[in-house]
Amino acid sequence: MKSDLFSSEHMVQPATVPGMTLQNSKSIKYAVNGEMHARQGSMIAFRGNLQFERKGQGIGGMLKRAVTGEGLPLMAVRGQGEAWFAHEAASCFIVEMEQGDVLTVNGRNVLCFDATLAYEIKTVKGAGMTGGGLFNSVFSGYGKLGLICEGQPLVIPVTAAQPVYVDTDAVVGWSERLTTSLHRSQSFGSMVRGGSGEAVQLMLQGEGFVIVRPSEVRPEKASAN
Repeated sequence: MKSDLFSSEHMVQPATVPGMTLQNSKSIKYAVNGEMHARQGSMIAFRGNLQFERKGQGIGGMLKRAVTGEGLPLMAVRGQGEAWFAHEAASCFIVEMEQGDVLTVNGRNVLCFDATLAYEIKTVKGAGMTGGGLFNSVFSGYGKLGLICEGQPLVIPVTAAQPVYVDTDAVVGWSERLTTSLHRSQSFGSMVRGGSGEAVQLMLQGEGFVIVRPSEVRPEKASAN
């Protein structure tokens, strides 16, 4: 049988190193030897002796649906084998975190991560209860974090002299030591008349970077779950 489908570009090869690697731009391969964590429903294939177990969402767990409206249910993957993860053909990226690194990420952009990483849910300071970035996952420690993004993300430097304003529905995450607050770019009169549809942004100040995706949340996806 012959086809471009069977080219080396598409053919899966056995893992040569343990842990997380990019299979291609739309999926992540994880060579499991012990335990790792992933978004529930994101496993698209596996081989070997692996068990998948839903993780509880008690105090200290991942985003609680009842509080945030956009929960991120997690599963633990244990054993020895290989598993592939993806989500709606979104672009995949791997962030290698070293001891002392801290990254705030919107829960909807998390695909999978090493069990060595610590995470907690924190309220975005200054954001109140509006917009899309109110409760985010804060990752720290040593290990790899697999992220997803609709389209190719923008990484925008933030400096003390030049803060960055981002749409709360488009923000993926940001580095430590940035302060956040809500910024209103329209007057009340403009909002009453219809405005531009971009009334409030998340303002990030300090020294670091912010990751933004080139699209906003689709209404049907935002209301899912």
